[in-house]
Amino acid sequence: MPGRFVLAYGNIRQAPAEWTAAPEFRDFVRRRITGDDMLGFQLAFDVTGDPAFPEKPAFEVARDLGVAVTTHAAVWGATDDDGIRLMHEHGFMGPETVYVHAATLSADSYHRIAATGGSVSVSTEREQSAGQGYPTTWAIRSHGIPVSLSMDTSVWWSGDLFSAMRTTLGADRAREHLEAHAGGETVTHCALRADQVVEWATLGGARALGREQDLGSIEAGKKADLVLLRNDHSPVPFPVLNPYGHVAFQAQRGDVHTVVVDGRVVKHDHRLLGVDLNSVRHTVERTVEHLRSALGEEAWVNGMDPDVPETKVLDNPYTYTDYRSASTHGR
Repeated sequence: MPGRFVLAYGNIRQAPAEWTAAPEFRDFVRRRITGDDMLGFQLAFDVTGDPAFPEKPAFEVARDLGVAVTTHAAVWGATDDDGIRLMHEHGFMGPETVYVHAATLSADSYHRIAATGGSVSVSTEREQSAGQGYPTTWAIRSHGIPVSLSMDTSVWWSGDLFSAMRTTLGADRAREHLEAHAGGETVTHCALRADQVVEWATLGGARALGREQDLGSIEAGKKADLVLLRNDHSPVPFPVLNPYGHVAFQAQRGDVHTVVVDGRVVKHDHRLLGVDLNSVRHTVERTVEHLRSALGEEAWVNGMDPDVPETKVLDNPYTYTDYRSASTHGR
């Protein structure tokens, strides 16, 4: 698939200090880090909070290679403030570090991220469905931490940045209302705006990767990576009264008319160019068939349709009433 990519390499089956020291990994890096502008490289591993800081050798490898580290920070029940503190105390937090989720951190940890110039990658669909923690934009706004949007995995979630923008706006505003209501207040002007999430989905990603000087916005001298929206066969694209609001709340993948990557048109008139989708489709179908047969039908069905937790539907004690009170419909 034509595009611009960054591979954040990790290995969940071995400790970071172990796999980064392996000769096979060094050989992989030597073959893959070629200076190709279209394929960047990072390391990806998590910091468990172990006081011995066993991840230190992996950070040293990253520093030796001159590559950034992306880490799942503050995943509920897995990583927490201790990991941030250890990274900071050992000097491994910097502007190139990307903290994915960062959803359950204390103000102290957010201060450390802000002070060292790191950025947070908010993966709202994932956080809402898998429980890493409440999407953190509502908590980090006051810290001035740069934000990018992500999906964490396109296997389970949509892989759609239009969805990422919309769900992030919704989650942030829902939390703002919730916090206000707890204090007996009402929000009439939400703090997070559509133009901010559009920036997070574009320039925010470039900034997180250290590429804001040549990517992420339409400016003279920057590389021509462009997404053009137009769909004459849909009622959604008009009228455009607020362009940012339209992109964040109305647009969707089907409205992407043209995509340009490094000056090369890779999608036009809603169709990918130079990609044999039939071949890709058949490959995916064969992969699914293999997995289904290897797992067995019972395991496949159970995995695709897991048990739903039992719930109790409460009886509704109300009937129609004209009752009004000061806290409900007071006049």
